[in-house]
Amino acid sequence: MTETFVDARGMRCPWPALRVARAMRDGDAVRILADDPAAPREIGALAAQHGWRVAEEGEALIVTR
Repeated sequence: MTETFVDARGMRCPWPALRVARAMRDGDAVRILADDPAAPREIGALAAQHGWRVAEEGEALIVTR
């Protein structure tokens, strides 16, 4: 599995979700750090649309196919 790291700290939604979408085009998993309080909800909604899974690991969210 190819995992991409995305540092989206300081970015406001929808940018963290857009970064995840872009990274998932080429990979199977994304580890994202985002400090916008809306980011987990936005990323969760994006994942639900595409059938991806989201898990929390420390401060990061992990999105996988």
